[in-house]
Amino acid sequence: MRLQVGNQTIEIKPPQNLMGIIGMVFVGLLLYTVYLAYYTVKLEEEAVITRFGKFKETKGPGLHFKIPFVDVAEKLETGRQLKMEFGFGTPGGANLRQFGNNPEDERSMVTGDLNAATVEWVVQYRITDPKDFLYNVRDPEQTLRDASEAVMREVVGDRTVDEVITVGRQGIEAESQKKLADLVTLYDLGITINQIQLINVNPPAQVKQSFTEVNMAQQERETLTNVAHREYNKSVPVARGNADKMISAAQGYATKRINEAEGDVAKFVALYGEYQKSPEVTKQRIYLETMEKVMPSLGSKVIIDEGVNQVLPYLPLDSASRNK
Repeated sequence: MRLQVGNQTIEIKPPQNLMGIIGMVFVGLLLYTVYLAYYTVKLEEEAVITRFGKFKETKGPGLHFKIPFVDVAEKLETGRQLKMEFGFGTPGGANLRQFGNNPEDERSMVTGDLNAATVEWVVQYRITDPKDFLYNVRDPEQTLRDASEAVMREVVGDRTVDEVITVGRQGIEAESQKKLADLVTLYDLGITINQIQLINVNPPAQVKQSFTEVNMAQQERETLTNVAHREYNKSVPVARGNADKMISAAQGYATKRINEAEGDVAKFVALYGEYQKSPEVTKQRIYLETMEKVMPSLGSKVIIDEGVNQVLPYLPLDSASRNK
């Protein structure tokens, strides 16, 4: 075999061991074909098998066989919970599509009262249907990212900036998770949304300090209001208890006085009834009972008889009895 190069003619001789080279190439191709015939699926993975570009089946964890150059096995991490970050990015993530290319644009949003806010959030999801994930949508992960951003902007746009930054975070997470799950189901992405979590929700940097001061003033107002309510709840029951105690004491005293008055009246009425039966005897008895009460309280006593012109001697027997 001759080869003309310019003005020179080069003669090429065929190799002496051509059959040996062909044999080595054949053995290499055979080993490579055998190598392509087997594949391993890890514990957290699932393989989607296509034959001539058409879906055939899915395979779980383990060692499997496929037809070389005909079957293609694409592995997906169906056993792991994956996540996407919006508005920020964590370096070294296992998922290459974990964060977007423009985090600043993702986190910049407008609330329902036309105020600006920066919202950072995470979507946690699982691939539950590998076939739908690979073949229903051209780029399922980018579709998921776009759908999540659209849902979050819609939910944030329905709330005031105070709700977004302070008390409305749980409501935003719950509503956005439900809306995103509905979109994922509508698009047949083969994905299940496990959780949406807000990471950082802040006002823009230009007004962050002013908003912080307003928030601190509101918290101080809430604190003072709570202190006032606590003092109110502490003092008012005590005052009401004292008032009830005084009212009860007054009512008891009134009842006592009324009962005593009624008893005195009943006693007087009974005494008057007896007096009407025998006035002289009753009058004498009352006189004697009264003198019995009055006489001991007197000091020196002088008894004068109307029919005698001299003073009668008096022997104080009660004093003598007390001196014994």
